[in-house]
Amino acid sequence: MDTTVLPSNERWRSGYTVLALCVGAYFAIRFSQLLVSALVPSILGTFAVSRAAIGTVLGGMWAAYAFAQLPSGVLSDRFGPRSIVLAGVGLTAVAGLLLAGTPSFALFGVFLGLLGVGAGLYYNAATALLTGRFDAIGQAIGIHRIGDPAAGLLAPPIAAALALRYGWRVALGVGVAVSLLVLGAFARCVPATRSVEEDQSLRELLAPRYLLALLSRPTLASTTVLAVFAEFVGLATMSLLPTFLVQHHGYTLLRAGLLFSVLAAIRGVLQPLAGRASDRLGRDRVLALMMGAGVLGYGPLSSSTAFVLAVPAVVLAGIAMSWALPLQSRAIDGLTESEQGAGFGLVRTIYILSGALGTAVTGLVADVAGWGASFLVLTALLTIAFLLLLANHALGEWD
Repeated sequence: MDTTVLPSNERWRSGYTVLALCVGAYFAIRFSQLLVSALVPSILGTFAVSRAAIGTVLGGMWAAYAFAQLPSGVLSDRFGPRSIVLAGVGLTAVAGLLLAGTPSFALFGVFLGLLGVGAGLYYNAATALLTGRFDAIGQAIGIHRIGDPAAGLLAPPIAAALALRYGWRVALGVGVAVSLLVLGAFARCVPATRSVEEDQSLRELLAPRYLLALLSRPTLASTTVLAVFAEFVGLATMSLLPTFLVQHHGYTLLRAGLLFSVLAAIRGVLQPLAGRASDRLGRDRVLALMMGAGVLGYGPLSSSTAFVLAVPAVVLAGIAMSWALPLQSRAIDGLTESEQGAGFGLVRTIYILSGALGTAVTGLVADVAGWGASFLVLTALLTIAFLLLLANHALGEWD
């Protein structure tokens, strides 16, 4: 965290410069990841592998992303968040370049894991960078997260257009260019920061007893469970929805990309609003509304191929996929400033790592029982999360 004391007007300008660049950096990282997801049909054709195989390597990317969360938080506390943000964006650019030139599917999987590490290093460090500059941290995080759905809005049509004309390798190169542009701007415009745990060793910050004590707190434990279900569905959706729409519904790659962009647009609009709503209405009430919308959306998607039902179903799915800010705020609420790097990183590691199974499991179920059955599994998980929130309400324990 930046501990430099600035005059209020200078702090305002510095804070919003950093926020704008963090939005750009998050966009670049998510754009690079979502280009891969949008290009799955073309990649399948090049390497001639099964849907389970592509689901597994995509799951590997998200597993690498998950394993990088705790180190990101701890390294940010120890060495300063700016350095870790730069490392994450730089590694994303390198991984994208390697993916574009890979000659085999095995290497494609390795480089996809590297992309996951770069993306995983970024988020917790960026959150720490913003925490030191804004009092209304929920609103700042909400604006920061606009970079994610903005990438989801633009990546599918750009990927489809470039892949059809030049091939998927050229399409991946656009992500490299965007990452390098943001990397240069960030290095130039964001000043160096000091760590908040300069006197603590990495061994102390990563001590299992310390981490388990954090995770044993009821709020953190229940938040982690809910996040596991939501992330499982979310990662499977973000990775495989275009392929599902092409192969199960019979849509063209362009139409599938447009529907995927609708989902991303809904998320982009709702995420900042969801954070503010959870501040005013309560985290669990907002989350219950989102999970309920997801049940209503994923059910028709899995059981019908009619386009007239697909559009509202995707809108409802987008509402459900806007869960991140209320759940992340729920976790941060239970942590002190000195605990946020390790504690927030630990929670994100667990739920993203568990959620990374979503792509592999969904791809496997699709191979064995078809795409309809695979999305019914996602519907069932959202139903469980919804019922857990209702049970929490019945016990009078809504946050």
